[in-house]
Amino acid sequence: MLDEDIQKRLEAIVGRENVETSNASLLAYSYDSTPQFQAMPDAAVAPRNTKEVAAIVKLCNEYKIPIVPRGSGTNLCAGTTPLEGGIVLLFRHMNQILEIDEENLTMTVQPGVYTQDIFRAAEEVGLFYPPDPGSMHISQIGGNISENSGGLRGLKYGVTRDYVLGLEIVLPNGEVIRTGGKLAKDVAGYDLTRLYVGAEGTLGVITSAILKLIPQPETKKTMLALYHDLEAAAETVSAIIANRIIPATLEFLDQATVKVVEDFAQIGLPLDAKAVLLIEQDGPEEVVERDMEKIEQLCRDNQAFDVSVAETLAEAEALTEARRSALSALSRLKPTTILEDATVPRSEIAKMVKAINEIAKKYDITICTFGHAGDGNLHPTCLTDVRNKDEIARIEDALEEIFMKAVELGGTITGEHGVGVMKLPYLHLKVGEAGIEAMRNIKKALDPNYIMNPGKMFAKSERERVVISK
Repeated sequence: MLDEDIQKRLEAIVGRENVETSNASLLAYSYDSTPQFQAMPDAAVAPRNTKEVAAIVKLCNEYKIPIVPRGSGTNLCAGTTPLEGGIVLLFRHMNQILEIDEENLTMTVQPGVYTQDIFRAAEEVGLFYPPDPGSMHISQIGGNISENSGGLRGLKYGVTRDYVLGLEIVLPNGEVIRTGGKLAKDVAGYDLTRLYVGAEGTLGVITSAILKLIPQPETKKTMLALYHDLEAAAETVSAIIANRIIPATLEFLDQATVKVVEDFAQIGLPLDAKAVLLIEQDGPEEVVERDMEKIEQLCRDNQAFDVSVAETLAEAEALTEARRSALSALSRLKPTTILEDATVPRSEIAKMVKAINEIAKKYDITICTFGHAGDGNLHPTCLTDVRNKDEIARIEDALEEIFMKAVELGGTITGEHGVGVMKLPYLHLKVGEAGIEAMRNIKKALDPNYIMNPGKMFAKSERERVVISK
């Protein structure tokens, strides 16, 4: 429970109406989109500007009160759950697009702007903001930056990090710094901008960002390739990349996912296919035509039994939106949906798909697999019921084996969801104990009182990590 004096000081900073302390209102901020993790905060505070954020952080640092910056709560690694109580920081007032600079091809935004609104604002002036996480309709840019979110277009265009040019950050001691800028080149000191992208709110609070925009592609085509063999679809992905073609989107869905998505979206997806590839290419019309012809041939050479191109923009958008709905569709089947992400080099995608299927059989669990196959990022999704303790235990063992296999193939334990709490026990598989210690030292230097999103990314000590992993 928040000390009465501290509550009054918070109210003096942001106004009484922007400090929530009742259990009824705080319940919504006790969890995110990650199952099995929940804890009540002591308060939720909604600052109106950077000055107020800085004042809140200074107060919390003085009394060692945890702070959890939170966007829309779409996090999938328990990264925005207030496991140590404290204050959840909301950005409903800091939700403005501050500037679109068409001369420098940049957009300056506050952290509470929805990703979809950034995309549309750029589109209105003939520009393009490519990052498109699956939750882009409801996710906020501050959360995207904190998690370095990916998306369907990551293969060709990269992820959030590739479009963040500068940041305004409130440090854990309440001081404000600005990094980067509207620059094509900048090597003045350490690259703090890139340090904070993907830091999961553990090093400070992002209060504004300068985003890079690019010209809109001239044209776009969308293709659906159907397979009777799941591994043949995965091998097609490797073949496309090996032929020096980089599609804008190259998505993979297994049969179980296709059936659920079709039941949800009702757009005519083929239920008899063991696997489906959704492929999109954009750019100059002649390049798109050439690439799609070659991609169609590669699909057929790798056992696709049907390949079709969307005839209208509406049909193409329906296919893409159906893919985006995969998590929502799957979550209708069982009370608990555990969506994971493991990433491997693109050349190893077929081996990883095969391994996931074998692991599912080994542990007698249901795993539906979909994801951004073009960049090696797969989402093995477990459908279960958290009340079934035996099955949950088997799922945890299966996921650990999946992560180990991904690392063995030269991959990583997470490509876009982040570490948070969910993958804290597995981080050492990827970066090693020396890597964790290096990160821990950065955290200690910037946040010696451990107030910023504590308990996320890595534990304070090796002993704590081992306890959590149990």
